Amino acid sequence: MTEKKLEDATPPAVEAAGLSRRGMLKGTAAATGLAVGSGVVTGFPTIWAQNIKDITLNHTGMSYSTLIDIARQASADLGFTVEMSVTDHPGLTNRMINDPGSIDIADAEIWQAKVFVPQGVTQAVDVKRINLWDEFTPIYTKGEFLGRPVSRAGDSPFEFMYLDAIDGTSFVEGPTEFATFMPGVFNADTLGIRADLVGRPIESWAELFSEDFKGKAAIQNIPTIGIMDAIMACEAAGIVTYGDKGNPTREELEATIAKLIELKRAGHWRALWNTFDESVNLMASGEVVIQSMWSPAVTAVRTQGIDCVYQPLKEGYRGWGNGLALLSHLEGIKLDAAYEYLNWYVSGWTGGFIAKQGYYISVPTTAKDHLTENEWGFFYEGKPATEDIVSPSGVKTNAAGEVRDGGSFEDRFANVGVWNNLMDEAEFLFAKWNEFNAA
Repeated sequence: MTEKKLEDATPPAVEAAGLSRRGMLKGTAAATGLAVGSGVVTGFPTIWAQNIKDITLNHTGMSYSTLIDIARQASADLGFTVEMSVTDHPGLTNRMINDPGSIDIADAEIWQAKVFVPQGVTQAVDVKRINLWDEFTPIYTKGEFLGRPVSRAGDSPFEFMYLDAIDGTSFVEGPTEFATFMPGVFNADTLGIRADLVGRPIESWAELFSEDFKGKAAIQNIPTIGIMDAIMACEAAGIVTYGDKGNPTREELEATIAKLIELKRAGHWRALWNTFDESVNLMASGEVVIQSMWSPAVTAVRTQGIDCVYQPLKEGYRGWGNGLALLSHLEGIKLDAAYEYLNWYVSGWTGGFIAKQGYYISVPTTAKDHLTENEWGFFYEGKPATEDIVSPSGVKTNAAGEVRDGGSFEDRFANVGVWNNLMDEAEFLFAKWNEFNAA
């Protein structure tokens, strides 16, 4: 194994950003009649059963994945309480470093592991305690998809998947028995467009900068993610050539931000949005016709009967993934409860729920049991809907006969151009992004 150390992931970077136990658990579950995800939790040893009801787990992460519906269903199925605490990207990393006791399970993006793992605030996930480990998508566990290596541009999941020990603070080229996190929700992002207002086909990231959309374009004001949309657009438009667009140099970043500032001063950007709701309102109102967007935001606009499309683009998608990390303070019965929750999380219900807002779960096969044949065909196989598709709240998003934007699961992840990342020049990026905001 080759160690991949990150000795330079210091607190200033945080501030800038922010015995087979699996076998034992399986045997206990079989002997006591545990049915995770069934809504019935019975047959535990008496003391364990008496105490488990008093356990509360705090699951903290960003708004797109840290959903109260998941907490409610988990609490009902598992017999203990799961609470959700929503924050933003820098807020999560800062809480993990400065107040780790306030979190039990961190729902973090892959790149955030580069900050929290070297600080020793989490413990590895013992893969022997994750029942479906062998069924997780190889995007995470092997760094491949459809038998081919996935893009390593940016922070691809596999590169930060494994540690050398339960208390490891450096990444290794896996696989090992110690995972940085349990793979969770993931997706491949692109631009959102108002198909009824753009007036022509949109096929390239370069369109984000097109003069045709002056005053009607927007970009997300999250430096680590917004910069990747800008990089995709700059490269597609021939403005900047990157040696590695997943880890650009200072000079490349300077040129990219200069272009963003030039466009801002020319009145190109209608907004730099900070929240999910802002992106929805900008698109629904028609103030913006092309912008950085997240899949659930597109879904939210479509529920209003508006022709919003998550547009596939020829240069590929910007991939991202989340993982559920266990904080170091977890031990004893609370740690046991955390593993029960992790196993529940990928057992099916969550995957079915988040599919309806456009996301994928790391064990896709379990989601199938919680989707209708029509929904599975639409969300995962790229097939035309045989009847209307509805959001998690039951509101219509797609009519019978429509296909999902971007096609199938395989189509998307065979075409990832870059992954969200925390680049080597992150602090320089944040300084330059502040200039963009102030321009």
